[in-house]
Amino acid sequence: MGKIVLISLLVLASVLLWRNWSRQRRGAYIAAYPYQRFLDKRLAARRPELSAEQRNEVFAALDDYFQLCRKAGRHMVAMPSQAADDAWHEFILFTRQYDKFCRHAFGRFLHHTPAEAMRTPTQASDGLKRAWRLACAHEKINPKKPERLPRLFALDAALGIAGGFVYQLDCLAASGGAAGSGYCASHIGCGGSSGGCSGDSGSADSGGDGGGGCGGGCGGGGD
Repeated sequence: MGKIVLISLLVLASVLLWRNWSRQRRGAYIAAYPYQRFLDKRLAARRPELSAEQRNEVFAALDDYFQLCRKAGRHMVAMPSQAADDAWHEFILFTRQYDKFCRHAFGRFLHHTPAEAMRTPTQASDGLKRAWRLACAHEKINPKKPERLPRLFALDAALGIAGGFVYQLDCLAASGGAAGSGYCASHIGCGGSSGGCSGDSGSADSGGDGGGGCGGGCGGGGD
């Protein structure tokens, strides 16, 4: 009996170690991916107002987003930035490279689903809340009392993206502006987003925010 228990514990420890190694490997793959090599020219054509330095900021934010999707597993995470979403759209057009990236980064294909295709009205807002929690955790920000915005939520305003999403740190500041001028980050449920990601059936990292997910304030659907 004691041997069976010992073997079971060893197997469990091996599984946990493998999962931890797999998460770290996928995270490192996402962080090291050469987004600029594939996407810089296309993003420059799509957003000619952005400088090379600003495009690099967009790629860094896209990297952040993919890290959130990795941590969320098969749940939905919103895409809070129009600029990063533009870069994601361009990436998807490189079908072979994007498919290979998804298999290495997530262990499955990561779909992009627009807001109009969301299955329920709450799916978008839930995904945005999840993106907020995960982005704050990623940058060690208190999600309930943020002193700054995570990069994904600050990007569009910082770059002056036409049609982008602008988030405010407090609702009073947001409500004091013009209608539609910003979303309240501290009450992120009322926010907006561009799109979201969802995974096909398959293995997923178990990390995240406890209720975590992949999709969002306007995108993605989990199978």
